Amino acid sequence: MKQPRTQLKTAPAYFIMLLILVLDQLTKTLVRVNMEMYERIPLLQNLFGDTFILIRVQNSGAAFSFGFGSDLVNRIIFICVTVLVVGIIIYLLHYAQHKIQVIAFGLILGGALGNLIDRVLFGPVTDFFSMDFPDFIMERFPVFNIADSSIFIGVVLMIIDMLFIKDKPSPLPETGEHIEISEFNKEL
Repeated sequence: MKQPRTQLKTAPAYFIMLLILVLDQLTKTLVRVNMEMYERIPLLQNLFGDTFILIRVQNSGAAFSFGFGSDLVNRIIFICVTVLVVGIIIYLLHYAQHKIQVIAFGLILGGALGNLIDRVLFGPVTDFFSMDFPDFIMERFPVFNIADSSIFIGVVLMIIDMLFIKDKPSPLPETGEHIEISEFNKEL
């Protein structure tokens, strides 16, 4: 079994987590304090209309407003699932083999905890970024926040790690018992 990483090697993940958590909560607070519900502030426009806007919405579901019906049921389920996922990610972080995994786990933890704080304190999660892609299938991309972006980027990094980054072969243990292949074949 792989040995857990030392605290020093996991520290960057916790730093990234804290940075994302602070940025996420700060931006959500600014939006809640300074914007009315559904207020729109265009930030970037093009020939096709508002490409990037701020809009304050409350999301009681998960990504893309996925949910299970009532707001209370959603809140309980998503809090429990998030706590479980955070525990699993923290465990896996200590067995991360690559720097990209450490960064990805930090991003995912920061995003998950940012949305968890909203769910615990307010019920729904505050979302506020909205983007439009001309000629895209959807009229507008779902509204999201820094926590959602962080989770998405973390998952993309994990996929990159799984597909393109190979483990270095483990060195053979030094036991003092070296058998030459030719000697081994003679014994057979």
